[in-house]
Parts: sequence; structure tokens; C-alpha cells
Amino acid sequence: MKTHVLRGSKQEIADRLVRIDGEVREVIVFEDELAPARPDAAACEPDDIFAEMASFMVDVQNVDDSREAIYTRMEGE
Repeated sequence: MKTHVLRGSKQEIADRLVRIDGEVREVIVFEDELAPARPDAAACEPDDIFAEMASFMVDVQNVDDSREAIYTRMEGE
């Protein structure tokens, strides 16, 4: 599967999409909101798509997130 990044206006993106050979199976669209959904959403950079989830994230230092640690059962599991 080949990846394309199409930027521009809706019309420019549509024109470039039509010229892609082969079947297009999935598309991800990033839409700039005209008005922020929340007052603190305006502080987020448009390129940081995960910024609105920051309040739900856990910041833990020295965590072992290796594949082995994730898939090894702990005592009591």
C-alpha cells in the first residue's frame, strides 16, 4: 500500500485524489475548526492532534513499556 499526503483546499485535494492510480481504500481528513469546541482548545496547536487528550494521559517516569513487560502476567493476574 502506498501513502500520499494531499494538502490544499478541498478542491485541490479532490483534484489530486482523482489523479491517484489504483483503489483508494481509506482517507484521514484533518479539519480546521472555525470555533474551538472548548475554551482551552484554542491554546492547542492545529498540528498537535493529541493535545485535547492531554488531560486524560498518565505521565509516569521510569515505566517499563517493553513488549516483554506488557505481555508478561504479573502476580495475581
